Amino acid sequence: MQDVTTTGFMRVIGRRGVPDWFVTEYFRVHETSTLEKHIADSILNNGTGRPVFAQLIGEDTPHILRTIRELGKLPIAGIDLNMGCPAPKVYRKNVGGGLLRDPAKIDEILGAMRQEIAGRFTVKMRIGFDSLERFDEILAIVAKHKVDLLTVHGRTVKGLYWSEVDYAAITRAVKAVPCPVIANGDVINASKAQRLINETGAWGMMMGRHAIRNPWIFRQWREVQQGLPMFIPSLLDVRVYVQELAEECCDVTRPAEKQAGRLKKFLNFVGLAVDNEGQFLHDMRRTETMTELMKCCDQYLLGEKATRPYPDEPHRGLIARPTRETQQTCEL
Repeated sequence: MQDVTTTGFMRVIGRRGVPDWFVTEYFRVHETSTLEKHIADSILNNGTGRPVFAQLIGEDTPHILRTIRELGKLPIAGIDLNMGCPAPKVYRKNVGGGLLRDPAKIDEILGAMRQEIAGRFTVKMRIGFDSLERFDEILAIVAKHKVDLLTVHGRTVKGLYWSEVDYAAITRAVKAVPCPVIANGDVINASKAQRLINETGAWGMMMGRHAIRNPWIFRQWREVQQGLPMFIPSLLDVRVYVQELAEECCDVTRPAEKQAGRLKKFLNFVGLAVDNEGQFLHDMRRTETMTELMKCCDQYLLGEKATRPYPDEPHRGLIARPTRETQQTCEL
């Protein structure tokens, strides 16, 4: 997730039940692009011991191949191509989800990438740009170029993050391609992850936004799979998580209000499960400094409330970021 899956966030997640592998923020690929140092750092210094796939976004084939060669110098688990980002400022440049309008271009890019990549090559896509009209055609191209793993977000690009997820389309992908398929889209908790595995036949689940809200989700799913009691964090556990986010993901050299703004990006998701009425979201969004923000967190997460269980799904009716979520999580 852009502006989320940083070195610090990987570390924070890793302490609570690390996923099987990480995918970096995307490296932007164009004529003058270079490897972004902070993304390379997330490969080199996350400290979790888990494999990391380097994610690319772009449509300039020669420069994609150049970037692949540059990434070959880093200890990556493989290369992932983004064909799903739905931000308008991204798809208007015919990258991310914009590629789904041009199967011929996808054919060109995947063919060239497959020839260049000696190791694992994965693709992340949505089910279409504004409909499923070209879905089967694109799946056939994925199969043709022997992609090693395909992640399918069960929405169209135009569906952003709010439309209903089409899990039946993910099942179609599972049946259409020879490689393993990872399902993505509103995997809100461990029980739903397990249900969707059975429903879609997918090989696994990708958790994104809901792992911001609940960093224990990977641990919880393993416990469900193994028939173990599922860990239920308390609001005190959430407060510790928030503190680590502040320490690992906020630049202390920046002004206090800038640090608070950065932390609020995470709390917009965490707050979805703090209280039914969304009062925490309301109050924390109106703080201006890190000191004020942390006092607000103490008010809602400590004291008599500290032992309360933190729900494994968001309260109904609450929205993380009503108008800007797409732009913030998929910014190009």
